[in-house]
Amino acid sequence: MAILVIEDDPKTGDYLKKGLRESGYTVDLARTGADGLHMAMEQNYDLVVLDVMLPGTDGWQVMSALRAKRDLPVIFLTARDHVDDRIRGLELGADDYLVKPFSFTELVLRIRTLLRRGVTRDAEVYQVADLQLDHVRHKVTRQGVNIVLTNKEFLLLHLLIKRQGEALSRSVIASQVWDMNFDSDTNVVDVAVKRLRAKIDAPFEKKLIHTVRSIGYMFSETP
Repeated sequence: MAILVIEDDPKTGDYLKKGLRESGYTVDLARTGADGLHMAMEQNYDLVVLDVMLPGTDGWQVMSALRAKRDLPVIFLTARDHVDDRIRGLELGADDYLVKPFSFTELVLRIRTLLRRGVTRDAEVYQVADLQLDHVRHKVTRQGVNIVLTNKEFLLLHLLIKRQGEALSRSVIASQVWDMNFDSDTNVVDVAVKRLRAKIDAPFEKKLIHTVRSIGYMFSETP
């Protein structure tokens, strides 16, 4: 199993590299977010251990860019212990969150758990109520009627339907669909959702995209 550690602190990085290798893993170490992101995109790793406070490109940005292109387990390893930071990390797609100072034994146990569980791969076809999304053929139908979507609209619908039943914040949607940090002064998410609703909800009696007050949007058969 190959693990990528992205950690700028020399002592911590070297400690993790040595300890994980002694635990039987192949380990690469990146000292910056930019280098780590490049390595994660270009090479095949089974898991990434990612620090948040990195020089230049920070852990949040690495996580956002990584999730837009790759689907592999990520453990945030950071000194930031605020609840908001934990929520942000998980919203961006992290699989686990371990706060410094940490127990190396606990880290290894969490790594083993994630590697055993693996990554849930996308289904080829999603069916919710009378709407069907064919991920491979890039096709959406409702009640047998073909619905033409732009690329971003398809990505937005795919995200919503893949995580149906979850209230997704605008920041999560923006990072996953547009690969951008959400700015509260930007209404790109709301505009896109409005256009998507006009195509897949407005012509039909049952509504599938629901607004969750103070959070964002949810895709569900029921409000």
